[in-house]
Amino acid sequence: MPRSPVAHFDIEYLQILDPEGKVDAALDPKLGKDELLALYRGLVWGREADERMLKLQRQGRLGTFSPSVGQEAVSVGPSYCMGKTDWFVGAFRELGGRLMRGHRFRDILLFWNGREEGSAIDPALRTLCDSIIVGAQVPHAVGLAYAQKLRGEQAATVCWFGDGATSQGDFHEGLNFAAVWQAPVVFICQNNQWAISVPRKLQTRSQSLAQKAIAYGMPGIQVDGNDVLAMVVATREALARAKRGEGPTLIEAVTYRMGVHTTADDPTRYRDEAAAQAEWAAKDPILRLRRYLEAKKLWDEKREEALREELRAQIAEEVKAFEADTTFALDAPFEYVFGTEHAAITEQRAEFLALIARDAEREREEAGRG
Repeated sequence: MPRSPVAHFDIEYLQILDPEGKVDAALDPKLGKDELLALYRGLVWGREADERMLKLQRQGRLGTFSPSVGQEAVSVGPSYCMGKTDWFVGAFRELGGRLMRGHRFRDILLFWNGREEGSAIDPALRTLCDSIIVGAQVPHAVGLAYAQKLRGEQAATVCWFGDGATSQGDFHEGLNFAAVWQAPVVFICQNNQWAISVPRKLQTRSQSLAQKAIAYGMPGIQVDGNDVLAMVVATREALARAKRGEGPTLIEAVTYRMGVHTTADDPTRYRDEAAAQAEWAAKDPILRLRRYLEAKKLWDEKREEALREELRAQIAEEVKAFEADTTFALDAPFEYVFGTEHAAITEQRAEFLALIARDAEREREEAGRG
């Protein structure tokens, strides 16, 4: 018997708005003025908040966090498409999308400063807090989506993760379960080319990450992740498919991590890429949408200045409220490790409090000698 192929597949690449701000007329979703301006506001909001967080962290006023500069379109576009009953399950680089979803900025600041209150998001938002463990949120998202299906909800779950997560077991287990049980979930991979210090080419031999969907029997598409219009179109199609009962979709959003992995990272130790930085700076998602809006006479420098001023004032108020709350008990995190008291945690808590008391006593002694 001759050998014969048993399957063929293709992976589409979708770009609608190019770096010059020009739209492919055949693919143009023809969004209205208010929709376009809302997307632009979401992108700028995410960038402004991110830049303020970086300044706070460098000043010692905020803990380590993961900047999302340059990747705003990957979360803002899909978040704009989501309904109130859809679930938002993110990793740790979806700041713009979270703000658009209604997540309070002060809660985001609390989260990254280690305060458990930051994880107490308004239940009505159907938004989980950041998942720091790489890929761990994928099974959570699939479970939520499967529950939505069992309950007969006309809703879906959108789950973000990075390219590094596609090398994790949770990713494969989650996609397989979702496909087998036709869970209404949209997987969005933020392929920013780096899993901390490991480049994309050393993570997988796959030509694309989107093609991993084929192995599990679901559609996969590669999208220009810096093109917010393409992200809107791809997400709308995937959400509609999920809500029709046709199961999950994998979207690979090709973007770039312009800055550090986290504020505890020093990328100069493992990458030297002036050319790559210049290339991706030219593909900036905010710049290209602004060019498009300006060409349509919907935006100008005066409106830009007014928006930036408004958002910076709003962010400043949230920072002020965040820093005004000093009621945090230093040992509070020990209360949230397990649902019930645990002997090992109780012991660790006692040791921690003893160290705090010792340091306070030393400070008093040094002050007395001074």
